[in-house]
Parts: sequence; structure tokens; C-alpha cells
Amino acid sequence: MELKCAYQTYHWGRPGSSSAVAQLVAAGQPEFTLSEETPYAELWMGTHGSGPSVLASSGQPLADYIRENPQVLGERVLAKFGVQLPYLFKVLSVNTALSIQAHPSKSHAEELHAARPTVYKDPNHKPEMALALTPFEALCGFRPLEEIQHFLKAVPELSAAVGAEPAAALLAVSAAEPAARDRLRDCLQALMTREPAEISRQLDSLVARLSAPGDSAAASDPLLPAELVLRLSQQYPGDVGCFCALLLNRLILQPGQALFLGPNEPHAYLAGDCIEIMACSDNVVRAGLTPKFKDVATLVSMLTYECRTAAQQLFLPTSGGGDERVQVFQPPVPDFSLAKIQFVPEMENTEYTVPVRDSASLLLVVSGSATSGATVVGRGSVLFVPANEKVTLRLAGRQEVLMFQAFCQL
Repeated sequence: MELKCAYQTYHWGRPGSSSAVAQLVAAGQPEFTLSEETPYAELWMGTHGSGPSVLASSGQPLADYIRENPQVLGERVLAKFGVQLPYLFKVLSVNTALSIQAHPSKSHAEELHAARPTVYKDPNHKPEMALALTPFEALCGFRPLEEIQHFLKAVPELSAAVGAEPAAALLAVSAAEPAARDRLRDCLQALMTREPAEISRQLDSLVARLSAPGDSAAASDPLLPAELVLRLSQQYPGDVGCFCALLLNRLILQPGQALFLGPNEPHAYLAGDCIEIMACSDNVVRAGLTPKFKDVATLVSMLTYECRTAAQQLFLPTSGGGDERVQVFQPPVPDFSLAKIQFVPEMENTEYTVPVRDSASLLLVVSGSATSGATVVGRGSVLFVPANEKVTLRLAGRQEVLMFQAFCQL
């Protein structure tokens, strides 16, 4: 069943035809009119109330169709999650940085929702996975402790923003010591609760120094992400989140590489286009790079403070059950899985059978053209596939096929 899906025009989205979201919507929805001035940020595929998908043939909301036909979800999904699609599938096009944030665990989400339902609007966790469509830049997880200690010594504005006492305490521990996580937490808390005027003053000083012609600090320190600090400070002047570029790993994912963001891990998307899949939740705890509500106390208390290298943040796929055209990204949560299907047909009019899943799945076509019965499928098409249903595509030519299949593997 073909779907018509919602899109979001948040301020951080990529403008006009530079946005993968706009490109996919324009290709898949003939009535869509693209504006080059509009920031197209997200394409939503699923049943979430803030951007529900509808059946293209009738306009019926997918959520209503599922309620009327619960068997389409599959027996295991029904038993575990009830009559609802347990995941939300998206495409993101990021032009300016999203907030420094983390997502609570299931039990913590229930506590936050009970205490502050107007801020944390549901009791669910929000693990998520991002897979790059284009080179995709993000901050994710704390840097190795040695790198953070290096910046505390090499960047006087950071140590001043943190404060002498917590900075000295972190410099005095090694990564192997149990106290290291507590000292890192103390530093983050001190940084995030410093007077905004002092943060702005130190950030202005750092920006001026990094912007100076022939600045020796930026030129001589290969670890220092000078360009990123300057870019973030332009997007969010005086924001404490700009200093997080020195605390968190900076990654540039190449197309096909992925990140899994579990509970209590700090992260921020910075630039590029990606596929994203997550549990159905809106729970976000923010602390920087945002004009929105910042819940610093909650964020500082919930993080794991696990330090890892940038390479260790990458999430690797498994094989697709013997099919070399398929890579499956199976995170350590039951809510969702993601399959990347990519190949060049050997000849025209080749038939390809989409992997059959025992859960309902959503299929997004990024490139390639085909027919499925009477339905013409091409770039921007989104199909809802009931559990255990076989979908065979007759490919129209020898153009590379790239599709993503969201499903629930229990």
C-alpha cells in the first residue's frame, strides 16, 4: 500500500532543493510545490500524531487502518506493543545544528512524564539510529578522557568556563579510575550552570582567538575542531553548547554508515542528510544549541559519562540473511530494525522480492523505479507492507536501486 507522508519545515532544515527531504517529497508527491526559501527538515513515515502518514489511495490515516486491521502488525508486535506501529521512520536534512540532547531510558521516561507531562509528553523511551545518505556530521558521546584533558590544558577559555576546581579535579584522574566519570560529570555540571554572561565572554574570547589571522593554536593542534567551534558560535552566539564540540566526539559519517543512540548518550546532529528510525516518542532532554527549554539538571544527572573514541561510536550492520544486496542494522532494542537494500539490476525488467518480515514494515525508495502490481514505485515512494506479505518489484531499468526498510525484529 502506497503512503502519502508528512514533512516538517523546522528552522534548522536545508533550504529548497538542497534538501533530500524536499527532493524525496517532490519526487513522490506530484502535487507538492517546492519553495527554495523553505527549510525542509524532516520527512515522517509512520503513525505519530504530529505527522501521520495516510493511505495514498483513500486518504485514510495509517493509524486508523492499523486499528481496523491489527493483524497487519504481526503476532509478535501485537503481543508486545499492542495495536500500534512501534517505530517512527524519518529522513532528516540538517543545515544548522540541532540541540545538545539525550533521551531517557524507559523507566526514566515514565518518571519524567509523571512529574512533568507538559514537558515530557509520553512515558516511552526514544532510542534512535541514524544512517547517512550524504556525508553526515554529528556530535556523539564523550571523547576519550585524554582528549578532554588535553583541551582543558590547551584551551584556556574552556577551563575558565568549567572553573578551576572541577577542571583541576578532572585533570588529576586517569581514565581507568572509577572516579573519572564523577569528575567528568562535575565538569559538565559546572560548565552548564556557569553564568551565561561568563560563558558568552569566554566563547567570544575563543572565537576571536580562533578567527585571528595565522592563529597558532588552531594551526598547531590537529585535535582542535576550530572550524566547528566557529560555525556553532555563528549559529548559536554565546551558547554553552558550543563548548561541547571539545567534550563530545565529532563524527562525519559517510553514506551507509550509521550511529545508534541509546538512552543517556549525549549527541547533536550538525549537518547533512540521513535516514533516522526511532521508538515512537517525543522525549528529548536538551541542554545547549537551542532556543528551546533546557533541562540541565536532568541531563547532567542522566548521562552515562562513558568515554569512547569516535570510531567506537559507529554502529555496524549484519548480513541480510545471505543476500549480499541487503544490510540489516539490528540495534539492542526491540522497537525497530533497519535494512538497507542496494544493488544495480543485471538486466532490465528484473524482478526483486523485498525481504519478507514477520512485522509490518515501511519501505522507502531513494533511487530506482519499478512496478508492484498496478502501483508505480520510484524515488520518494513509501510503501506500507503488512507482516508476512510478499512484495515483488519489477524493476524498470538498470538504474541503481537504493531502498530502506523499517521493521520490528522480535
